[in-house]
Amino acid sequence: MMNSRKWVGSRAVAAASLFACLGIVSAPAQQPDDASVIQMVDAAAKARTDNLAGYTVTEHYAVYRDGDESHPAAEMTVKTTYNKESGKSYAILSSSGSELIRKFVLDPLLENEKALNLPGNRESSWITSANYDFKLKPGGVQPMDGRACLALALTPRHKAPNMIEGTLWVDARDGTIVRLDGIASKSPSVFTGPAHMMRQYVNMSGYGMATHARAESDSFLFGRTVVTIEYLDYQMQLLPTK
Repeated sequence: MMNSRKWVGSRAVAAASLFACLGIVSAPAQQPDDASVIQMVDAAAKARTDNLAGYTVTEHYAVYRDGDESHPAAEMTVKTTYNKESGKSYAILSSSGSELIRKFVLDPLLENEKALNLPGNRESSWITSANYDFKLKPGGVQPMDGRACLALALTPRHKAPNMIEGTLWVDARDGTIVRLDGIASKSPSVFTGPAHMMRQYVNMSGYGMATHARAESDSFLFGRTVVTIEYLDYQMQLLPTK
């Protein structure tokens, strides 16, 4: 009986020691500091800018109205070409639905994207510490879209319809963007309120590339309007590694 008790006691001590060790091993990693995460985000943005010579992508735009997101009021598919030296250009592959919505919603959207991506303009909208104040949110590493991410509160340093105040999720390993969600810091016109915007990204060749976007707004002319964009079939051109 005594030997049996000693054996049970030994097992209990061993188990307690094992759980203590496991507790140390599985304890949450220390919350990274703001400065190191911001530096990682800036480095990822710089790497993309420095090494991405251009790309082509097929973009499908859909516009929904009055809460009906099953039947688009207008659609457009375009072939987008981005060149680091000259910016973006578009070739319309197909379009359907309301001509009025295409003229006053989709056409201005493409023209605005073209203007924003001109050399000398696009730098002001990059998601970097030069354009945004970042504040790491509590919670440490958390899953987002199948990746281990860190969440940062995002505040634009200047107001513009394409500058978002909200939350940015970045890959905890390399700082590439995973998701962006928030409210535009400025309305594009007096006829509409600031849009609620969301954009998802995937890591392609080490760089964050958009795969899905959604913007929801209310306008005097069209009421509640949702625009979605699907990005398909990227063809990327990278600069030679130095």
